[in-house]
Amino acid sequence: MTDTRQTDTRQTETRQTETREGLIDHTGWMYWPIAFIARLPFAMMTVGVLMLVVAVTGSVGLGGLTSAAVGIGVVVAGPLIGDLVDRHGQRRVLVPVGLANGLLLAAFPLIVMSDVPERVLLAAALAIGLTAPQAAAMSRSRLLTIITARLAPARRAQTTSRIMAYESAADETAFVIGPFLVGILAALIAPWAPIAIAAVLSLAFVTAFALHPTARVMVGGGDASPPRAPLRAVFSGAVLVLVAATFAVGMFFGSTLTSLTAFAQAHGDEAQAGLLYGLMGIGSAVLALGVVMLPARFALARRWLVFALIVTIAAIGYSCADSFAAVIVWLLLMGLGVGPTLVTLFSLAGERAPLGRAATTMTLLGSALTLAQALSSAFTGWLAEDVSVHAAMLVPAVAAALVLVCGVVNAVGFRRLG
Repeated sequence: MTDTRQTDTRQTETRQTETREGLIDHTGWMYWPIAFIARLPFAMMTVGVLMLVVAVTGSVGLGGLTSAAVGIGVVVAGPLIGDLVDRHGQRRVLVPVGLANGLLLAAFPLIVMSDVPERVLLAAALAIGLTAPQAAAMSRSRLLTIITARLAPARRAQTTSRIMAYESAADETAFVIGPFLVGILAALIAPWAPIAIAAVLSLAFVTAFALHPTARVMVGGGDASPPRAPLRAVFSGAVLVLVAATFAVGMFFGSTLTSLTAFAQAHGDEAQAGLLYGLMGIGSAVLALGVVMLPARFALARRWLVFALIVTIAAIGYSCADSFAAVIVWLLLMGLGVGPTLVTLFSLAGERAPLGRAATTMTLLGSALTLAQALSSAFTGWLAEDVSVHAAMLVPAVAAALVLVCGVVNAVGFRRLG
């Protein structure tokens, strides 16, 4: 009888402890800076490859193709890496992938400057994309797993919302800091410096991220392999509409930065482009974090429509801007919409990911974002050079409209899923 009471007491204390414990109790404070820095090589490589190839060869067209090759490699390998992670865990996959990516990045400046044929250059860029360690997607997947496995059920929904908001804000910040670092390092040191720094960050921080104790957590907390849905379940309509919308957001990011650079160049102050883009990114990151304050009755499907509409209206205004003052206003308004939109998409992905396929789902969205960024940057750059700057500034509006259309499809076709 006494043993039974002691057992009940211990179980009660355990439940009380679990109720009090937050996510940081299970991750530790060091996880967060490591996970953030680990995503910078991913944010730097596309722009860094573009700038290095253009600086060495003088060909914007070749630079765009090389950058697109990185993006294609990412989108090809992303779901495969996600599937391997779901099967074997993040440590076994991310350590060799991160090391391979770091070594390829380190070798790329030597390849570019050695006057090799274009096909070799494109193959090297493709290999960089194929080994891209998608730390952002892995972090989302890892944190969702910890929330499911370790947090009390009453805390899971709110914590998930906060984490998706944080992760999207961290992505926004990385996508701003990454290109900014590329520009600063290239200007202060040399065009090869951003790729070299990205190589160091990949070797050091991606490895640290992969070896962090949080990578061991599995749903159920046991050593047995958790149940896992078949891979084809990831390619359901409910997930693919999120992938399509994320692709359109990537188009928006890539075309906005490239068209903004062309606009600033046409107005005689190219250096302003990075600062102006930063204004949109900072505002977007702040609003992304603010999403957690929205009431639960403001459903995710409605948020998608509302914030995508804000981005679309602002992007149309941006396409008509003819001064820096007007561009700043429209960029700030675009930032109010795009951050919350990205949070909403990844929150829905977290809810719709098939059982045991969180990493695959998140890497699929991350791959779509990166591929679209690379392709739209190359296409928008071609428009700015061969057609007009005004034509290039229309592309963000087209991308935003696609996000809105996907939101309508989601609301009509998948209303039961949120």
